[in-house]
Amino acid sequence: MQRLCRVLAVNRSAYYKWLAGAEARASRAAADAELVAVIRAEHAASAGTYGVPRIHAELRDQGRSVNRKRVARLMRRHDIVGLHLRRRYRTTIPGKTAVPAADLLAGDFTADRPNVKWCGDITYLRVGRSWMFLATVIDLYSRRLIGYSMAEHMRAELVIDALRHAVAARGGQVDGVIFHADHGSQYTSQRFTKACAAYGIRRSMGAVGSSTDNAVAESWFAALKRELPHGARWATPQRARLDVFAWISFYNNRRRHSTLGYLCPAAYENPTKPSTTMLALAA
Repeated sequence: MQRLCRVLAVNRSAYYKWLAGAEARASRAAADAELVAVIRAEHAASAGTYGVPRIHAELRDQGRSVNRKRVARLMRRHDIVGLHLRRRYRTTIPGKTAVPAADLLAGDFTADRPNVKWCGDITYLRVGRSWMFLATVIDLYSRRLIGYSMAEHMRAELVIDALRHAVAARGGQVDGVIFHADHGSQYTSQRFTKACAAYGIRRSMGAVGSSTDNAVAESWFAALKRELPHGARWATPQRARLDVFAWISFYNNRRRHSTLGYLCPAAYENPTKPSTTMLALAA
């Protein structure tokens, strides 16, 4: 061995140190291989949407004490990449005859009971070679989706229809509720302004161009697109409607929410009663 080290110009002490660490390296390689298998399984379970932060959270929830940098290194090495949602369609377009509203929330997206503060927004979904648009109404007390509308246009009727469903889901008694939205032309239109006034709803708007001023609605859309099979286009509007409806039902009645103490929105509002929101939405 001395002669071999001399021929190869290798320091003998360095060689013996490397040799002594062979077992530890093999153990680390085996542990990495096992962890990669788990990461691949979680990545596949998310339909290929989860990146490093959510994979790391899943592993921690499983009781695995693993460093986030290690997860990032292994995912990078093995080309395991999450879905990066790129905004391809602009949904917030100011109107020329806008009816503005003051910011009544001032950054406080909490409420002490239902029907005090609502928020809403519009997103797009790829269907075939075209788009569908989804408008929402969320109760900020429970993060419950209480009204929504889907259409192949972004006219004011889209958001008015979502608002009408929310009012119906809440029994029609919503006088004084604050509805917070962005400065899109649908929400600043005279038609939407009149609809809010008819229900006794007070309009509220955040700063122009700031997504953080409607963060709850943005977060809801992110969850929807992450957990639905968003990577594949829907073939028909009917299929898109069915999948969105099914996910909303799951979200309201089963999906545990970290900000609600890991209760679902329906249970957080009333743990003793079954949810009736989806019945109202389906009507």
